[in-house]
Amino acid sequence: MKMGLIGLPNSGKTTIFNALTRMEANVSTYSDAKAEPNVAVVAVDDDRLQSLSDMYKPKKTTGATIEMIDFPGLKEGAAKNGLFTGNSMGWIKSIDALALVVRNFHNDLNGDPAPLRDINEISTELLLADLILLENRLEKIAWFQKRGQKTNALALEEKVLQKIAEHLNNNEPIRNVELDEDEETIIRGFQFLTKKPILLILNSDEAVFGRNESLIGEIESSCNVIEFAGRFEMELSRLNDEEAKIFMEDMGIGKSARERLTQFAYKTLGYVSFFTVGEDEVRAWSICGGDTAVNAAGAIHTDLARGFIRAECFTYDELIECGSEKGVRENGHFRLEGKDYIVRNGDILSIRFSV
Repeated sequence: MKMGLIGLPNSGKTTIFNALTRMEANVSTYSDAKAEPNVAVVAVDDDRLQSLSDMYKPKKTTGATIEMIDFPGLKEGAAKNGLFTGNSMGWIKSIDALALVVRNFHNDLNGDPAPLRDINEISTELLLADLILLENRLEKIAWFQKRGQKTNALALEEKVLQKIAEHLNNNEPIRNVELDEDEETIIRGFQFLTKKPILLILNSDEAVFGRNESLIGEIESSCNVIEFAGRFEMELSRLNDEEAKIFMEDMGIGKSARERLTQFAYKTLGYVSFFTVGEDEVRAWSICGGDTAVNAAGAIHTDLARGFIRAECFTYDELIECGSEKGVRENGHFRLEGKDYIVRNGDILSIRFSV
């Protein structure tokens, strides 16, 4: 999974990034937007992985990860000149989800926080960026048609883009537009920003952290939200585990920012984890909820999806209950599933394939 952190300048995006990744990317209240994004990979905590590793004693244990990309701050009016340029444009097209970081602390440059206003400003910039991209494509289609290039493919593309434009002009993100499978295929290459799943990080001052129920309730009416005390969390990430635990208890924080965000992201975006096991490696893999056994095979390697025959399958809970794969088989839990099988969280898969 790739997640992009976006927000207005001085919202504490890079502070959150450092808290999540334990990196030390430059944080400066008064700096201009960076030309390049910060990038790091964070591990997804999963206690099941350790249990499987203890059972199989593999040469290697590999957990699922989330790639975090901290993008330059979005200034008002940025959509007209392109929200992202250079390497940032390549990154934004490849991400699976957006995390909006919103300031809920006072600073000398921006004054008192106004989270709802900031959310509206960011949302407007994202909508405008998609609308500009869409209108440019519609102009190009019209140019082709004037020159006699009136194909069915162009006509279908024009129809779905006009449908989307109507929603964007009514301030509705593309992810709320009902599209059939063919329409989804037509727009896939555009990588519209408001089509991507979104979650919100409320970056609060340490003094008000945990006391924003009313504000969080208003935000949750339109977007899933999690609250961090960014500067405090960044300092915690630089302490050893014992020291961090003491300060976290004082703040009433049970888990690190990384643990909370990865779990929140999985829940919000509907991701599930499945496992592959063996003497060589025990590994966790992430896929979207509702994905099939073929999708899971493709997550491991494209050859497995291409030559998919069957998936040998049982669950983590069944394995723990029975104590071994032999016990799983003896208790009738071992299954062979076809390509349309919907993979569930905690499934353990072995793919049969032929290339």
